[in-house]
Amino acid sequence: MLDLDPILDISPNWGVDTLLLLPVLVALEAVLSADNAIALAAIARGLPSPELQRQALNFGLVVAFVLRITLIIMATWVLQFWQFELAGAAYLIGLAVQYFLGRNDGEEVTEHRRINYLWQAIPVIAFTDLAFSLDSVTTAIAVADETWVILTGATIGIITLRFMAGLFIRWLQEYDHLEDAGYLAVALVGLRLLVRVVAPAWVPSDWLMIGLIALLFTWGFSKRTPANQA
Repeated sequence: MLDLDPILDISPNWGVDTLLLLPVLVALEAVLSADNAIALAAIARGLPSPELQRQALNFGLVVAFVLRITLIIMATWVLQFWQFELAGAAYLIGLAVQYFLGRNDGEEVTEHRRINYLWQAIPVIAFTDLAFSLDSVTTAIAVADETWVILTGATIGIITLRFMAGLFIRWLQEYDHLEDAGYLAVALVGLRLLVRVVAPAWVPSDWLMIGLIALLFTWGFSKRTPANQA
């Protein structure tokens, strides 16, 4: 977990701390959502038209928002069961494995890009976001005690995620390594969830995760496709 105690120690007044927490949670959501955004962008990108891609992100994230709010409200109960985190870990690792197996088979179109219908993309987007939310919601609950602060941060965060995913759809066409970097980050988050279940003492810190994901995205943006080179 991120140690945000130094931030909260700025003021002994909880009202002021609450105001400080909200932008912290939103910033945290945005930073930790980069890998989520690229996964959602890659899923939506499989649809045959930009209009369907926008609809998939809009409707998928509406469903994701409902699921995320439900998770936050039920978090005290949900987080008692390691099976939820194990399922989330298996889902995210499965997404990454499926993607790279498709690449290794020499297929021009990966499994995600075979999603041709809006009704297929919406639940995949929603449950992918939910799997990522298992990690971010746990962090938010550790940071803030007031549910409304967490709910507000999640609301702003998912709006930010929608715009980030829209940008990534365009960037996926411009940078050769970006999709690979995104799915490596997805696998990394899945592995962290898995480690949290089987060996909690070995869970890497959020700061380390952010650093590793930043390195992956630096590599992802390192090479433009030939059509987009200056």
